[in-house]
Amino acid sequence: MNETLFANKVAFVTGATSGIGRACALAFARNGAKVACVGRKDEALEEVTKEIRACGGEGLRLKADLANDDAVDKVLTETLATYGGIDILVNAAGHISNGTIESTSMQSWEEMMNINVRAIFHLMQKALPTLIERKGNIVNVSSVTGLRAFPGVLAYCVSKAALDQLTRCSALELASKGVRVNAVNPGVVVTDIHKRGGMNDEAYAAFLEHSKQTHPLGRVGRPEEIADLVVFLASDQASWITGATYSIDGGRAQTCAR
Repeated sequence: MNETLFANKVAFVTGATSGIGRACALAFARNGAKVACVGRKDEALEEVTKEIRACGGEGLRLKADLANDDAVDKVLTETLATYGGIDILVNAAGHISNGTIESTSMQSWEEMMNINVRAIFHLMQKALPTLIERKGNIVNVSSVTGLRAFPGVLAYCVSKAALDQLTRCSALELASKGVRVNAVNPGVVVTDIHKRGGMNDEAYAAFLEHSKQTHPLGRVGRPEEIADLVVFLASDQASWITGATYSIDGGRAQTCAR
């Protein structure tokens, strides 16, 4: 922990109420940033901002469904009014559901693209004025599925591949303006995303057990490990890194499907 790493910096973190997003919000707070926490549940937002305060940080609660365009404008306006600007944008909110090329409904496809790609694009675009002014940076939370194909989660794979390309294209276009854009591509991490996507407790436990075999390092990841990489990419230590999609997956992207 380095309380001066992000001194006088503002981190805007989506999906801040659970999993990787929550770990990121807490990590930035512990390293000195003021954190604008975006989520959809009041109670969870209160919990994460309370923990931020407990570690000596400052957090702003922002309840919003970022698939709603008006909500994006509202939370950005509130953040700018409270903190004056944004230095770091972390897009950690995401959605997953099962489905193949044969079984994925158009509704499921559209929900995946709206949450995992469109909402992120819209938020990035709307936040650009303050990020350019402050020479800030963006870190997108993608997935190993953006780099490799996996059966049974077709729309999710496509959405994360699109997010990776959004990361690379925007990094190229924003480099001359001093704004860096990178992504992290986790393997299986213990969060609630699969359960929210419809997996029950028994199936999820079996999935985690099986994942020990599919990840060469023999275990699944922890949200805090992903947050550590996000913090690094957002820091001045990564000042010459942009357009990167960083695998952090216990070696999963190096394996064949099984």
